[in-house]
Amino acid sequence: MTPRTTTLLRQLGIVSASALVISNMIGAGIWSTPGILAGQLGSPLLILLIWGVGAICALAGAFCYSELGVNFPSSGGEYVYLTQAYGPTWGFMTGWVSFFAGFSAPIAAASLAFSDYLGYFFPAFKLANAHHLIGSGAFEFKFGLPQTAACSMIAAFTIINCLGVRFTARVQNVLTLIKVLVIVILLAAGFAFGDGSWSNFAHSAARTSTSPIYAQFVVSLLLIYFGYSGWNAATYVAEELKQPERTLPLSLAYGTCLVAALYIGLNALFIYAMPPESMKGVVAVGALAATHLFGPAVAGAFAAGMVLSVLATMNAEVTIGPRVYYAMAKNGAFFSAAARVHPRWHTPVVAIVCQGLCSMLMTLSPFVDLLMYIGFLLNFFAVMSVASLFIFRRRAGWRKLGAVSFAYPLVPVFFIVVGIGMTIFGLTYRPGTAAIAIATLATGALVYHFRIKGRAA
Repeated sequence: MTPRTTTLLRQLGIVSASALVISNMIGAGIWSTPGILAGQLGSPLLILLIWGVGAICALAGAFCYSELGVNFPSSGGEYVYLTQAYGPTWGFMTGWVSFFAGFSAPIAAASLAFSDYLGYFFPAFKLANAHHLIGSGAFEFKFGLPQTAACSMIAAFTIINCLGVRFTARVQNVLTLIKVLVIVILLAAGFAFGDGSWSNFAHSAARTSTSPIYAQFVVSLLLIYFGYSGWNAATYVAEELKQPERTLPLSLAYGTCLVAALYIGLNALFIYAMPPESMKGVVAVGALAATHLFGPAVAGAFAAGMVLSVLATMNAEVTIGPRVYYAMAKNGAFFSAAARVHPRWHTPVVAIVCQGLCSMLMTLSPFVDLLMYIGFLLNFFAVMSVASLFIFRRRAGWRKLGAVSFAYPLVPVFFIVVGIGMTIFGLTYRPGTAAIAIATLATGALVYHFRIKGRAA
């Protein structure tokens, strides 16, 4: 008798898939970047516009990824796409970059944002209180109580995930609900009862950047990329979606549009609460806006909710990242140690611990440069993935989606052109951060050539 093969069930509809996108997209970015953008761009109109442009880019990328996800429904995402399109070297590179820019760096950034929001209650934990260690610019390293709090939280989530994910999975569901409720309640109460002023939209902040405004706008999109990261979440469960040709693009579209509306609404609320000059350079901008709108007493409750929101992001990233390395290592496409599972806890302990240690080291980096580093590398690989459509669409039997075929090749070309522009302007105006990103890529290529090549299955 032939043994039955257990397969995944197509049981997720548009609502469930959209919720997955929303929960993955809403993270530390929206709570930490608006103040930075105020300094870089100055104009309230440009601050709102850049979040709208970022939403359009995310939506274009989501449509392209939906076509890739339907044709490659197995787990792996970009690892599968780039391996099939460009070869195993690029497949390994996705895992390499995921380790550094996809998970370790975002965990570090979220933990630093957590520390700065914690500074609302205990000012010593604000990032401004970190002490200079060595270096300058993108190569500067700082340490102090903010990094201590950030590393402590990373260590806590790392240990919890080593011991098992059953409890953290339950906690994650609660934290995800809280972070959506915090945004909705803050928006409703802020505009209805908050002590703000529409006249703030007529005032610009003195820019902290000397780059031309058009160039800075493109470079700042790298920060927006960090804020919108997660738009491709539903592609990872394409094999479990009902009618994936319809459900995948619609869920990505609904999820991305809803998050974009929340993000633009929050930025409008921040400006309504205070002029851009007041929010310039502030990381915990949500807590500051709540203070302006409601006063310190009520703002404390919102600040606590924002802390929990950032923790939800951290917990999800600490949990998901090691599973990506684990899956690749099982296929021989990553370090074999990442596939080791603890006999008692049944978790990829080596992968979890290495990710945690890397994240802790990254908390020493400048916050803005850390976000730029993340955006630079994630954008690069997203462009590579979308570009692979031009290879795959020539293959017989390739399933084309209407969302991508509409005015083809407008959607993928738009995404690629914007992505290339971000890379070029990033190289020109953020050379230090770009150099670190390029070094990450070059090191990954060397590691693959001398340590991994020939062992991949």
